[in-house]
Amino acid sequence: HRERYELTDEFLTIWRNLLENREADFTGKYLNVKGSKLLYPTVQQPYPPLYFGGSSEIGQKVAAKHVDVYLTWGEPPEKVKEKISHVKKLASAQGRTVRFGIRLHVIVRETEKAAWDAANDLIRYVDDELIQASQKIFSRFDSVGQQRMTSLHNGSRDHLEISPNLWAGVGLVRGGAGTALVGSPEIVAERMKEYAELGIETFILSGYPHLEEAYRTAELLFPYLPLEQPDAPASNIISPFGEIVANDALPKVLK
Repeated sequence: HRERYELTDEFLTIWRNLLENREADFTGKYLNVKGSKLLYPTVQQPYPPLYFGGSSEIGQKVAAKHVDVYLTWGEPPEKVKEKISHVKKLASAQGRTVRFGIRLHVIVRETEKAAWDAANDLIRYVDDELIQASQKIFSRFDSVGQQRMTSLHNGSRDHLEISPNLWAGVGLVRGGAGTALVGSPEIVAERMKEYAELGIETFILSGYPHLEEAYRTAELLFPYLPLEQPDAPASNIISPFGEIVANDALPKVLK
């Protein structure tokens, strides 16, 4: 576990130097590069933003040193607040600032009852034997984040609403992100805003089935969120031979 993060630290040191300066030299415990060069500059400057999750102390230290957005899985607000505070302090010690995001599933329906019915329907056919088998597998993981997810329900169906509208049923049989925001569009939006008030700027959402839940989220939830539409950076088209084709010339090229 520790060695994986040490390796990640070395890799990200090389990666950031390479993309910022287009050349990198580095000698480490795991990785060594000399005169490493970047052929093409990145569209996003100085490099594409790094998103990173890690709940262990060393994971958070690596995040504070390197990343742009620190991600947490969907824990209750008070636990997310503690994480944000701690990572901010670690980043400050590195002379850096970090933004924050959260990874959640979402189950949104027109009414509160319909949303909870949909949540319960997801695990209708999940029996105790499958839950125990899944939890046994997860218990072998050395991921602190997984341990924190498991502790939210401890493999029991009894108290799956671990915080208002935050449901841990997904985590009974799914590793990783194991919680969902469940409710009407108004309620889910309100819960998201509560996380935003803690400092969460980015929400990475998913649902089951993926396509249907994406439509529901866009149609029901988005109208209740203060969504911004940032200007997308102009992209370049690179041919197989390496030359950059100007965007305004693309239609002619395709013809």
